[in-house]
Order: sequence, then C-alpha cells, then structure tokens
Amino acid sequence: MILSRSRASRKAAPAPAGGDGQRLVPRHVAIIMDGNGRWAKARHLPRLAGHRAGAEAVRRTLRAASKLGIECVTLYAFSSENWKRPEQEVADLTGLMKQFLRAELDELHAGNIRLRIIGDHRAFEPEAAAMLDAAMEKTAGNDGSTLVVALNYGSQDELARAMRALGEQVKAGMLDPAQITPETIAAQLDTADLPPLDLLVRTSGEVRLSNFLLWQAAYAELYFTDTLWPDFDEAALAAAVEAYARRERRYGGL
Repeated sequence: MILSRSRASRKAAPAPAGGDGQRLVPRHVAIIMDGNGRWAKARHLPRLAGHRAGAEAVRRTLRAASKLGIECVTLYAFSSENWKRPEQEVADLTGLMKQFLRAELDELHAGNIRLRIIGDHRAFEPEAAAMLDAAMEKTAGNDGSTLVVALNYGSQDELARAMRALGEQVKAGMLDPAQITPETIAAQLDTADLPPLDLLVRTSGEVRLSNFLLWQAAYAELYFTDTLWPDFDEAALAAAVEAYARRERRYGGL
C-alpha cells in the first residue's frame, strides 16, 4: 500500500516539535521531480524507461512520507510548459498517469488518502481527465493525508487566474480593492484548502523553482539535491526532512 497510516493512528501521533515549537517534520512537502530523462540517458535507455522508474520513485516516496508523518505531499508531475515536449512523450506520460491511477487508486482510498489535482487537468485527453475527476470524487471524503498532483500547472497562470477572480469580484461590487490582502489572494489559489507549504524539494541538481508554487514557497524551506528523481527513496526524503528540522524558521523576525 502506498500510504497505509490509518485515520486513528495519524490523529494519535502528531509530529514532534523542537524547543521553539517548530515541527521537526514538515506538514506539507512539495517535490519537483526532475531527472527522469538524464537517468535514462545515463543507462542508454529510452526516456519512457526513466519516466517508469520515476513512477516507482513516487510510490517509494509516498510510503516514506507516510512513515514520517507528513500530512500533505504535492508532486510537480506535468507543468504547463511540458506541452512543448514531443507528442509521443506527452502521450507516454499520460499513459503512465492512467496506469498509476488504475494500479494505486484503491489503495489510496483504503489508506484514507485524499487525492487533489492542481492546475487544469482537463487539458489532457478525455479519458485521462475523466479518470482524474473520478479519483478525486472517490477520495474526497478521506481525511487522512493528502496527495496533491500538479498537472498542467504553472504558478504564474495560477496567480493570473486568482487576480482575474478578484478583479471580477471588485467589478461586481462584491469586494473593495482595499480589502485585497495576502489572505484574500491565497484563498483564490489552487492550494487554498491545503496546509501552508513547509518544505520544497527539487531533485537532479537543478536550482530553480520552474514556475512551481511561487506564492506558496514565500517562506518555505528549499532543499536541492543532486539525486535524480528515479533514485529518490526513503533515505533521500529523510535527509531532506532532517535538513528542514535543522533550520530556524523566523518568517522575517529575529
């Protein structure tokens, strides 16, 4: 099972906190899963083999997150810029996504895991979009941990959509511009119902956010590792969490 922590055990075992009250285990971890292609190239394999190995890394990482007591995991699976990739690679990624849902959805649901999608997943072919809708509906009532998958997601687009929504409220006389605050903006984002982002991890040695959770990462801890995503495992996640626990989060204070 991907995530097996039961509802009762999750509520009975809160993550430990440090001396200043900071949780040693982040509630919400986001991961930019990078390096599938380089992993495959180094082994003289097709890129699809790297994506398949990356799917196995997702399974390992979610099991590890459950053991650590992480409440929410957000995975950057397909960016709004990934449509620029060759048509066959997009088709392969879509096929892997459907295969993952067929293989794992029942276990996610049995593990009391809620699946959330951020971004515009309806841009995918109809069968894939319908499967994602059905998976979210099936797990909507689960209140254990949350798996968030970013599909056809771009943070700048997310922010633009939020600004348009607020603009429409102002135009309709429902909102005074003076009432627009960071909180009202956050409430319009795809992540409005999720815990604040604590830790953002990027694999493969790249050191950039690539249009991912730009607003949400304002005070998140950033962790970059040279490990290629298909090689990411329980030890790699534990190392990221340990680095997080050693940092002092002051949020602009002393």
